[in-house]
Amino acid sequence: MGKPVRMADIAERLNISIVSVSKALAGKPGVSEEMRAKVISLAQELGYEGFRARSDASGNNVGVLVSDRFFDENTFYTSLYRALVLACGRGDLTCMVEIVSQESERAVTLPALVTGRKADSLLLLGQLERPYLQAVISCGLPCLLLDFYVPGVGLDCVVSDNLDGGCTLTEHLLAQGIQKIGFVGSIRATSSIMDRYLGYQRALRLAGLVPREDWLLEDRDKDGHFIPLDLPEELPQAFLCSCDEVAYNLVTLLRQRGLRVPEDVAVCGYDDFRYATLCQPPLTSYRVNVEQVAETAVGRIAARMRQEEAAPLTFKISGQMIVRESSIIQP
Repeated sequence: MGKPVRMADIAERLNISIVSVSKALAGKPGVSEEMRAKVISLAQELGYEGFRARSDASGNNVGVLVSDRFFDENTFYTSLYRALVLACGRGDLTCMVEIVSQESERAVTLPALVTGRKADSLLLLGQLERPYLQAVISCGLPCLLLDFYVPGVGLDCVVSDNLDGGCTLTEHLLAQGIQKIGFVGSIRATSSIMDRYLGYQRALRLAGLVPREDWLLEDRDKDGHFIPLDLPEELPQAFLCSCDEVAYNLVTLLRQRGLRVPEDVAVCGYDDFRYATLCQPPLTSYRVNVEQVAETAVGRIAARMRQEEAAPLTFKISGQMIVRESSIIQP
């Protein structure tokens, strides 16, 4: 089997830019009808997998691509996908999900939603690897990044205001006189975790405090899977965690070590999802406005499907801090 045909191959054969090829295949303005016909003809001739015959497309199918490592029965993304389905239904759109295996991501195997011409647009959910992301974008469908962003890609993004969330939770701990605060989360794993960490750093720096490197704990491996937490020899007074599941695991570990939460170590989570109330004591968390995230994403991708021209934007959706027993220090 030969190498898959790329948009760059079509551009080279016709001596035009990749952007022009993308616009021609997506039915967007910016290329002449004569050139559009040449691009479509060559794409069909070469068997370009990303080519879509818009004439036989229903025009209302929104595809959701999510990496397998972010999508299981306990994940926050199941709730977000449900909100997307409901938001699409209200807009007379059909929503379909495809879970991308780690093998497909690494091999840069295009999803069936694209190769099978099933989707008219794509919501890319949860931090896909850069080569895979670029390959999907190059197929020419309207795309939106959801719950992550990649600088320089030039796509619409819809994210929770993670910097505000990290800062708000840290300020909540500081207001109780807690100054020794650590962070649990692999900050290179996703843009969301990085921004939550930056919000934590912002609050500490504004309070005149310097974050300690030994209080920054890894919570997942290079493939994004959770790993056992390794507590430092000297514990801080509190930890801010990258998500509620990690906070739940941390509380379990602290209790196994004979430590009380919050009396010995206070703990905050993030997302305000299932683990926030399963945990004992219940977790203080930052509730992501899932419904608003979904409505914004669906509204924006619908506009792209209508070929409305607009500069790419990043939408940050504010959330709300929910205070529970895990972080309340009694005087």
